[in-house]
This record gives sequence, structure tokens and C-alpha cells, in this order.
Amino acid sequence: MPQTDIDWTTAEKDLAQAAFKKAYHREVAALVDDVKTKVEAISGLDELWQLHDYLSARRHDIDGKYDYRDSMFLFAFSQLIKEGWLSLEELDGLHPNKQKKVAALARM
Repeated sequence: MPQTDIDWTTAEKDLAQAAFKKAYHREVAALVDDVKTKVEAISGLDELWQLHDYLSARRHDIDGKYDYRDSMFLFAFSQLIKEGWLSLEELDGLHPNKQKKVAALARM
């Protein structure tokens, strides 16, 4: 359930946007590298369709993950930390209570 009762300062929103951009660019760069490797292994139509399915699934995952709504920040950050696209240290500047909530959610 989204944390809609949490207020975010302008500075925190700016930090959140920058953190999302960093994580997004990291994940996209990793995806591009992965796809390059997969493309080299394609030897037939079956592998081509598998790549298509893989890319469709990754697009769905990435499009849903980078939800820039205040109510979703804590959950999105914790997921990005769990997946290794972001570190808790990159959220320095958030109120300590928010950092604690993100850290707790990331451990779940």
C-alpha cells in the first residue's frame, strides 16, 4: 500500500529524481550489454523470438519500476536497492526517517 501520508520537500524530490535517473541509466546500460551478448548468440528464428519476448518482459518491468510518484518513492527506492541499481548512500539528503524506511523495506 503506498505511503501517501509522507511529505517530500522540494530538495528531497530533486534528490529522488536524480536517484531515479542514475538507477535507470545503470539498468538500461546493463540491459544493452546483455542484449548485445544475446544478439551474438542468435542462430535462428527461435532465438530471435526469445530475444523479442525477453525485451518485451524487460520493457514492462522497467516501465513499471521507475514510478516517479511521491507515494511510491519509498517502495521504488527499496526495490532499486535490492536489485543493485541504487545504494542507500545515494539517498543521503533524505530525511533520516525516510532513509530508515527505505533501508527496512530493502531488507524485506
